[in-house]
Order: sequence, then structure tokens, then C-alpha cells
Amino acid sequence: MIRSLCLVFALCFGLTAAVFAQSPLGPVTLYVATNGDDAWSGLQPARTPGTADGPFATLARARDAIRELRRSQGGVLLQPVTVLVRGGTYYQTEPLVLTPEDSGAPGALVTIAAYNGEKPVVSGGRRITGWREVSGRNGVWSASVPDVAAGRWSFRQLWVNGRRGWQARHPNRGYHAVAFVPDATRTTLWNQGQKRFEYYSRDLTPSRTLIGAELVVMNRWVENRVTVTAIDPKKRIVSFGRKTLYQLDDGDPYYLENAPDFLDAGGEMYLDRAEGRVYYIPRSSEDLSEAEVIAPAQVNVLRLEGQPEIGRYIEHLVFRGLAFSHTEWNYPANFQAPWPTPDVAGFYQGAFGVPGAVYGDGVKQCVFSRCAFTHVGTYGLELARGCQYNQIDASEASDLGAGGIKIGETVIRENPAEQSHNNSVTDCEITDGGRIFHSGVGLWVGQSFNNRIAHNEIHNLYYTGVSLGWTWGYAPALTRANVLEQNHIHHIGVRTDDVAILSDLGGVYALGVQPETFIRLNRFHDIAGARFGGWGIYFDEGTTGITAENNLVYRTTDAGFHQHYGQDNVIRNNVFAYGRRAQIQRTKPSHRSFTFERNIVLFRSGKLLEGTWEDGDVQIDHNIYWRPTGKKPFQKWTLEQWHALGRDQNSLIANPLFVNPEKDDFRLRPDSPALGLGLTSPDVSGAGPRGKR
Repeated sequence: MIRSLCLVFALCFGLTAAVFAQSPLGPVTLYVATNGDDAWSGLQPARTPGTADGPFATLARARDAIRELRRSQGGVLLQPVTVLVRGGTYYQTEPLVLTPEDSGAPGALVTIAAYNGEKPVVSGGRRITGWREVSGRNGVWSASVPDVAAGRWSFRQLWVNGRRGWQARHPNRGYHAVAFVPDATRTTLWNQGQKRFEYYSRDLTPSRTLIGAELVVMNRWVENRVTVTAIDPKKRIVSFGRKTLYQLDDGDPYYLENAPDFLDAGGEMYLDRAEGRVYYIPRSSEDLSEAEVIAPAQVNVLRLEGQPEIGRYIEHLVFRGLAFSHTEWNYPANFQAPWPTPDVAGFYQGAFGVPGAVYGDGVKQCVFSRCAFTHVGTYGLELARGCQYNQIDASEASDLGAGGIKIGETVIRENPAEQSHNNSVTDCEITDGGRIFHSGVGLWVGQSFNNRIAHNEIHNLYYTGVSLGWTWGYAPALTRANVLEQNHIHHIGVRTDDVAILSDLGGVYALGVQPETFIRLNRFHDIAGARFGGWGIYFDEGTTGITAENNLVYRTTDAGFHQHYGQDNVIRNNVFAYGRRAQIQRTKPSHRSFTFERNIVLFRSGKLLEGTWEDGDVQIDHNIYWRPTGKKPFQKWTLEQWHALGRDQNSLIANPLFVNPEKDDFRLRPDSPALGLGLTSPDVSGAGPRGKR
């Protein structure tokens, strides 16, 4: 009893070496609660009646208590420590920062976890209160935000009772189309952007309030976020401050947001920065006099700041059952784009420069389990430089400003200690991405190797599901030996609640030389590109050394498989079904592009073959092709002519006899001719998360 009282006293006023010298080296449990107090001991899950003791109020205090414990033991943590976090929202005025001194050890893990099934939210936001209905404004409510007026705060999203609120938008749903691009000529390079375009008169009503509005125009595979600087109503020209990343095209979709004139629908907000007021129209289910309204105030909620360059990692931490929410990042006023020129309006692919709500450098052998990266204006989780042997499992990334998870970097680190590798993402769901940065990727792997991505569901994104590699062509790359297996990847490029707005994307997208990489036992479907390039498995520039086998790919706007250029890839024992424009695509001949064998191709529209097929640098055999209409599958070649090119000598043109392909059942019937060729239907019944989170 005396020993326990001494421990309580020590934790209240700093953990001392003398007290812990008297304490057994058994597990230590600390508690954090929204109604706690950082002056308390943190040793109780709730306030002890009749005392001034109970849980801590903040995660930062729990972190500091563990640091004090470590110091009391000579700088080494000798026992497991668990921080149990009670339910509720923990509003942080700055990110929680953990460094190598916060590490656990192999026999002394540091675990930060939800308490007994409760749902704690670590928030980078601030509550907005004091809402009042605006007289004569048709359901508009407003609240004062003095820090906005003082220039200390700005935001462009809200969460009202956990539901995202948008910047006022025009049109409210859907998109306008660029009418004409006066500065684009026949000699304009594809990567030379513009600063104006002509609009249709029916789409915009010029007014002074449009000046300063944000215009978002989608082009090729990126979104461009630019500020309106001028409108010429006679010529119907809208001008903006930065160039688009790439040459605009007639018909490119766009919308505008954050002008007071656009505030006309439930769920929309407008922030008047000069006045320091936020305006919002509640949805029919929302009562702002009682609602929880949160606006983002931080870029990151958790920062793991190791020093891998000198071998100091953050190690042996476990995060379990926590939600990380309410972040935002925007282009700074002095933003310099990395390519093609500094003055363009964003990142050239995948919104790769948008940070994660949880950010890590030098993170090693740490675990995120049953966590949620949700309601953010950024990526969810980013494990950047020197992140090794980490596990993300049974977690969720949803309602994302950009994409879900990033692993690795865009640069190649020469120092092995700074390279990211051997991480795993398993049994996770990544969904509802690209809410602000539409080109965000579900799961992005840059210059990183030996990672395993398995049993995840990735869906409802405007751009690519999984991106592997960040080297264009055959230049040096760190990306190799990654495994993408048993994932369910669907509604990519086209969300279930919207149309396709970007192009040149894939269920999985690969770049560069990647030996020993496997893509297997995945189910890809409902992949769409706006103008072109909604591919299931997409090997872009220089993709080399990948084996894609036993995958099921169906309902793509373009080919189920496409290789732009690369060499020595193997496409084996897959099913490709119902590509709209084509089934197999090969753009540039180079070396031995790929081996295409023991695949089944079923289609009812478009071409079987797209691109260049005359040269001999591709090996194709032991496949089955079937088009129920009976048209010649090889287009300009008869089967005999196709054989004369050395192609498909042992292949069949025959109905593969799937059980029910119209209902997405691609199992082979016992009488299928595919069985005689030694083909099997990929068993993707295990694709997606195993069990419930």
C-alpha cells in the first residue's frame, strides 16, 4: 500500500529514480481521458471518488510520464507500458511528437490503445461554437472565428457530427466543361500548361465575388487548383494566377468553390477570411445549436520523428484502436512545384506531395492495428524515410482529402539506414479518397522494397488504387520485391457516387524496374478513365520484372492489362473480362515486353488487341479468347496469320464456360475447354480483409 502511494505521488510530480527503484519491474498501465487532469497520476481509468487523482488529460502527458520512467531506469525501458485512452475527442493544439527516446524494446513494448472497446479520436481540429442563423439568408448559419480574422487560421472543410462539409461549390454536383483553350496550339507541348480558358456562357455569371474563388480543373491524370484572377464576360475568358500542370483540352471538367455566391445547398460552407466568420447551410438532419462542428487546424496529428541517418529509430510502438482525424494541408503561398516548372498548380502525379495526418520518419518495427485515419484533408498515414518492418493491419483510411497510405519517398536514398522497406499493410479498408486532391492514390509505394500489401479492400477513388514505383523508364530504382496479393480493388477512377474525371490510371499502376515483384490473387473491377486509360493492371514507363498471375480483372473502360513499355514481365493465368474499348494493350515495342500465357480473355465490345503487335518482342501462347458475337478476335489477322507471327500456337478461340460471368462468377464449369489447356480460374475468394475489424 505504501509502495502504491509513493508511486502515485511520484507520477503526479515527476517519476523519480528513487520511487521506481522501489517498484517491481512489472507492466505499467497509464490512462488518459477527456475529463482527466495532467496533474493527476494517470494510474486510474477514472477519477477516484473523494480524491484529486485519476487519468491524465492528454497523450502528451502520458508520453512525458513514460520518458520519466525511462530516465528513472537509467535511460532504458525495462517493462511494457500501456497507455489506455478513454473514448472521446482529444483536441490537440499541436501534433503529438514522438522521438527515439519514446521507443519501446523487444520485451518492453509501448502500447497506446483504446480503452476496453471505446473510441478515442486524436483530433487536429478545433470545435466551432456560437452558431446563429443569419437573418434573411435562407437557412444560412454563421459563427465567429477570431483567429481567422487575425490571420492565424484558415480552413476549407468542416465536419458536422462526423460528416464532411464542403466549400460552397458551383455547380453543386457534376462539372462544367472547358469550352476552348485559346493559348493551346498545335505546337504546344503536352506538359506546357495555360493560365486561362474560354467558358460557356451558360456556366458562369461574372461577378466581383468570383475573383479570388478557387477553380479546380481536371486534366489528364491531375487536378489543378488555381485562384481566379479575372473574368472577361465579352470574350468569356476566365483567368487564374498559376499555370495548369499540363496542356488543357477542350472539354476538361472543372468546378469552382469558396465564393459567397455559391453558398446555396445543405452541407456547404463559406469562410470569410476578412470578416472572420464561417457560414454554413445545415443539412436537414443537422441542428447547429446542438451539433459538434469541427474545423481542421493542424497538418499532422501525430509525428514520429526518428533520425535514421544516424541509426536512431522510433521502435517497438503499438497503436491500437485509435482514430486520427481533422487535418488539412494547402499549397503555401510560395509553393514551388517540382515539375515541370515551379509555377504550376500542383503535383505532377498522385498528389504525392500532400502529407499524411500521421507522419513517420525513421519508424521501425512499429504497429498500427485497428486504427482509423479518417475525416482528414490530407493522406491518412505516411511512412517516409527510413521506415522499416512496420505493420498496418485491420485499419481503415476513409473520408480522405488525398489518398490513404504512403510508403517510401520519391527520392532514392543511398544510405541503407534511410531506405524504407519490409512494411506490411494487411486487412485494411481504404475508401472515399480524393475529396480535395482528386489524384490521391489509395496506397502509394515509392522508392521502397520488400513490402507486402495483402487482403485489403481499396475502393471509391478518383485515381489509382495501388501505385508501385517512382522511376520512369530504366533508370535506377529502389522499388523491388513488393507483393500485392489477395486484395479487392474496385471503383477506381469512377466512384460509386460520381463520374470519372481523371485519365491514365489503374487498379494497380507500376513504374520502372521492379524485379521479384508479384501481383497475384487480386480482384480488380469497375475501373474507369475519363478520356482514356482506365486499366485494371497498368505497367507504365519502364515497368520490368513483374509477375502478374491468378488475378481476376473485369469491367474496365480500357484494357484489363496494359503495358506502355518495359521488359520481361509475366502475365499468367489471369482472367480479363469485359474491357469496354480493348482487352490487352501494348503501346511501345521494346525488348521482350512480356510473356502472356494461360490467360482467359472474355469480351463483348471493343478490340481484343490495342496498340503495337506486329513485332516479335512479345511471347503469347496457351490462352483462351472468346467474343460471343463471333467476330474475328484478332481484328486484321486471321487465326492462321496470327499463328504465322509466332503467336498463340496452342491457344483456343472458344467459350471458356464460366459459371455465370454476367453475375461476376468467373469460376470454370467442369466441361470448360480451359481445363484441357491446364488453365484454372483464379481463386480470389480470399481477396479483401479477413474477418471484421
